[in-house]
Amino acid sequence: MTGLPVGRRVAQWRVRRNMTQQQFADRLGKSKSWVDKVERGVRPLERMSNLREVAEALRIDLEVLLAERIGQPDVAVAGVARVRAALARYHVEASSRPPDVAKVRARLDHAEQSYRHARYPILLGLLPGLLDAAREARVARPYPVTGELLVRAYGLVALVLVKVGQGELAWLAADRGMAVALATDDARLAAVATVPLSQALRAVGRRRSAMETALVAARRLPPRESAQGALPPGESAEGALPPAGDGAPSLHVTLLLQAALAAAGRGDERRMAALLDQAEAAAAVGGGFGRASVEAARVVAEAAVEAVRVVAEAAVGDMPAATVRHERLVAGGQWRWLPPEHRAAYLLDVARAQALAGDVPRAGRALLDAERTARGEVHDRPAVRDLVAAVARSPAAPPDLTRLAATLRV
Repeated sequence: MTGLPVGRRVAQWRVRRNMTQQQFADRLGKSKSWVDKVERGVRPLERMSNLREVAEALRIDLEVLLAERIGQPDVAVAGVARVRAALARYHVEASSRPPDVAKVRARLDHAEQSYRHARYPILLGLLPGLLDAAREARVARPYPVTGELLVRAYGLVALVLVKVGQGELAWLAADRGMAVALATDDARLAAVATVPLSQALRAVGRRRSAMETALVAARRLPPRESAQGALPPGESAEGALPPAGDGAPSLHVTLLLQAALAAAGRGDERRMAALLDQAEAAAAVGGGFGRASVEAARVVAEAAVEAVRVVAEAAVGDMPAATVRHERLVAGGQWRWLPPEHRAAYLLDVARAQALAGDVPRAGRALLDAERTARGEVHDRPAVRDLVAAVARSPAAPPDLTRLAATLRV
């Protein structure tokens, strides 16, 4: 059904589920006439919220409905299916020739680098094999090093799934990583696993759980680990957190920022502000990772905190303050220290906030800047398409946005 219009795809899946138009309409809370018009293509399904509701009612993935609209339908749909199949392999036995741990680590490092550059279709192809290799290594050599590799692999799977709109599946992957981490009785590794778990929880709307989970992990971190680099924080309210790398701010800062984003999503402005102040104080301490200097880690952490302040202020409705802070952030040198995916995801959140505030020209420029920063962040994330379509419809949108909308076929 890949080549069919969305409405026809809805009709065929409805028939597969043995539902009449009336039964389907009742499940959606719509009229039979609405369903009929959608299936005949008279009423286009343009809002992402409607697409998600229809996909949930049909018990299929959103990508199945969007297969014709996304740039590489077969890669995206098949990639998610392969990742799901990998997660469904519960019993992994030790091979007669167990994987080389060093090679598994090198493959994981390469995949994490691909994530920093928003290469999601490539990652969807790499992750199933990488996850299998990490699990085989863990079975063959149940040492702390293989446990950490497996936690990182599950975490990366969860982060990529969040990006492609698979929140529930991301939650499953992140939960698997947390189970491995907890079995090691290592508070630092549990905190590492908490980061993608918090991302996944926010992606499915469980913001309170995301906040509490992040805060518990932050409190349990040993004092030394609270000041050492671990994972660079993601500033995107929808987006995901980049994997570990040199120059990363402290894991403590990362967890506080995750909690702050969750609090902002709940409208808890006072808690949000307190958590951001704590993160800012912790970021000022620095804390190196690998070859990175304390100063480099401090610069990255402070830029990350400032970016979260922008997203959080916009989330609670303070757009004037968020706009001023955003302009100051992108004009500064610290901004360039963040990975391309990180900056592009942040720009998408800014664009979304500006569009909701009615500032279409700024929203359009932010979308175009995001595409220039990390093309995959715009072209390979289904949730972004609705935003591009909405902004491009306005006469006030930048001319180049029409080109982007045409490229995305929205």
